[in-house]
Amino acid sequence: MNTRSLRFRITAWYAGLLAGALIVFGVSVYLGLERYLDWTLQRTLASECQTIGTELLSQLSAKDNLWLATEINEAYAPEVNGRFIRVVRQDVGIVYVSGQPKDGMFDPSRIPLPTDTEKDGPRKIRFEAGNRLLIDSITLTTANGNRFLVESGAPYNQVEVVLHGLLRIFAIYMPFVVSLAVAGGYWLMRRSLAPVDEITRRAEGITSSNLSERLPVIRTGDELERLSTALNRMIERLDEAFQHINRFSADASHELRTPLTILQLELEGIAQNQRRDAALGDQIGSALEETHRMSRIVESLLAISRLDAGEVKMDKTRLDLGDLAASTADEMRLLAEEKSIRIRTHMAISVHVEGDRTRLQQVIVNLIDNAIKYNQEGGVIDVSVSREGNAAVFEVSDNGPGIPVHALPHVFERFYRADKARSRANGGAGLGLSIVKAICAAHNAEVKVSSCEGRGSCFRVELPLLDMVTRDVDPAAVRQV
Repeated sequence: MNTRSLRFRITAWYAGLLAGALIVFGVSVYLGLERYLDWTLQRTLASECQTIGTELLSQLSAKDNLWLATEINEAYAPEVNGRFIRVVRQDVGIVYVSGQPKDGMFDPSRIPLPTDTEKDGPRKIRFEAGNRLLIDSITLTTANGNRFLVESGAPYNQVEVVLHGLLRIFAIYMPFVVSLAVAGGYWLMRRSLAPVDEITRRAEGITSSNLSERLPVIRTGDELERLSTALNRMIERLDEAFQHINRFSADASHELRTPLTILQLELEGIAQNQRRDAALGDQIGSALEETHRMSRIVESLLAISRLDAGEVKMDKTRLDLGDLAASTADEMRLLAEEKSIRIRTHMAISVHVEGDRTRLQQVIVNLIDNAIKYNQEGGVIDVSVSREGNAAVFEVSDNGPGIPVHALPHVFERFYRADKARSRANGGAGLGLSIVKAICAAHNAEVKVSSCEGRGSCFRVELPLLDMVTRDVDPAAVRQV
């Protein structure tokens, strides 16, 4: 799980806020219930004290202490109910005290009398075993002038049992509720962000060659619809800008081609008519050479622009890539022999693709020519065609100086040359690999480069295989020179 994803972060925030809200709610309920139970118990004890004082002590003058004990025990059964009741008469002492409860929670004889400040109000007494007793007391005077202190108490564990039960409920159900909410929230976020994943997937597939495609628009009226609409408008503006650039390159190349041709013809005519003026002849020859070079650049730019715009008509037929690569490599051996470079071919049989023979041959020529130009004298160039899965693979590798790491991402850019001085000396303008990439894109093919400085470079072209039947390579069909 990606902890930095929007889905995870929103779910984490949602879970944190929910857990915090439940904790605040639980604490509020716990404290509120504790206060309510404490207040209720105090009211009950105060009511018992008031009842004993008004209904029993008012008759005590005509009765005795035994009668009082009998009435209290019958009415309240303090030993059975775990209650504490004590009646103290001023100037006489204790006239009644309940016995020890059956559960042994406290010993009534060890409960001290209240001080003057503790009379007529609740107080809590804690025993050594940790038990607490809540006692409420009132002072009253009967009609015959006798003053009594009536105390009624109950163990606080009755409240604690309820509170502990509430805590157990929170401990059991709160993690379950949070987990359920997190799972539901994650599912909802995943479902809500599914259109974003689709937009991302479609956006990653849009390049300069297919700017006519658009992202899906989710008609929900929310932020996602506005986002996809805004992105489509941006892609539309980019498409218009690219079309403008391509039209400009094509128009400029087309307009430059005619004057360059005229200039070339004029210079050739002057050179033919010139009467042995060596200095002027050298100048005209240099001008012709630059004119030829400019003409090649213009033709290359025009070809790239038309390929990018899809205006080049491809005469695609079924062809054997191995035969095409082998025959093209044979034609370029003379160029390689000028630098004492060997070309070795490794061709698998029956590697059929669908493509324009002339354009694919141009790809092979450009890659082999590039390997010859940048290889060392006496080096070796390997040209191979193989079958890998559903792809036909054409590779050209050399053992030259290689390409610097910083230059690898830019080798297919127009006019880019890693070694500008050497490229110009060899007549290169940095357009050969751009043409290769444009032709590959027109054939739904992919061109890659790998290189290690000091060990050479390898250019790899992967084309869709026409027939998917894999055959073993015939050793007789593999040639090495």
